[in-house]
Amino acid sequence: MREEIYYKAKKRMKAKKGFFKHLSAYIAVGMFFFIMNMVTLGRDPELWFFFPMLPWGIGLLIHYFSIFGLPFTGALSEEWEKKEMEKEIDRARREYGDYSLPAPEEREEYMDLRELRKEKQTDWNREDLV
Repeated sequence: MREEIYYKAKKRMKAKKGFFKHLSAYIAVGMFFFIMNMVTLGRDPELWFFFPMLPWGIGLLIHYFSIFGLPFTGALSEEWEKKEMEKEIDRARREYGDYSLPAPEEREEYMDLRELRKEKQTDWNREDLV
């Protein structure tokens, strides 16, 4: 269980780190384009630096939502994903009449027991065989 918690925390930390690297690259390149635009201004002031930055900014925004979810709603977060998965499993259970999957409140306990059963089955001694 500890390894799983550590693995999830490390994965989440790496995702956040990746987003912040993406953000810092966006800011650095944006500043470079802005300075280039200001240096190359002629008689006709034409601002072009935001044209390459706009699509990249949209991509950065999508990256943010995939890591942190939609602000103030909790949508697209890990908790939201878990709740939606439980809703879909329950809907499928009702639709197909398959109640072999446990109800949401029993799911974690069921998963632990199933893992225990697997472990128990693979731990047979020679004396157990007939």
